[in-house]
Amino acid sequence: MHSGSVASRSTDPRIGNGSPSRLPTPAPQGDAARRSNGTSIDAVSLAIIEQLQEDGRRPYAAIGKAVGLSEAAVRQRVQKLLDQGVMQIVAVTDPLTVGFRRQAMVGIRVEGDLDPVAEALTAMAECEYVVVTAGSFDLMVEVVCEDDDHLLEVINKRIRALPGVRSTESFVYLKLKKQTYMWGTR
Repeated sequence: MHSGSVASRSTDPRIGNGSPSRLPTPAPQGDAARRSNGTSIDAVSLAIIEQLQEDGRRPYAAIGKAVGLSEAAVRQRVQKLLDQGVMQIVAVTDPLTVGFRRQAMVGIRVEGDLDPVAEALTAMAECEYVVVTAGSFDLMVEVVCEDDDHLLEVINKRIRALPGVRSTESFVYLKLKKQTYMWGTR
């Protein structure tokens, strides 16, 4: 993390009588910085992310006005955030409108090492979300399929057939009530 210094009036008796002094700047906390993959994210980068979460096609010049940077500086920061894997800029679709009428969350119990099973699941196009969990399931997987037959084929013939998979439990989505991606800047 970056640690600079700022001029401040100190009330610390070791420093003096309230005269200006050079003190180390504390490491940013809370909203001022977040870590992702060991990368520090400052408040300006968080503000850029927030702008892009509201509208992923927002022009860099408009983002710059909102966060107090030039268009070029915003472009550089966005590229750095993309390169570091902090964020992605993608089109998010409603699966129903593009032909995927069946979604489910699948809880998976695994015997032995989780990594080979998790890697096999991440390679399946139908698995949109794969996470290692603590609790009654070892892995949770969101599956997006064309229809019930497709879902059955994915669960029965592909997921359950993976070496190490002990059992699965499926939670079929009946209606999607909320899906947002705004949590990154809270």
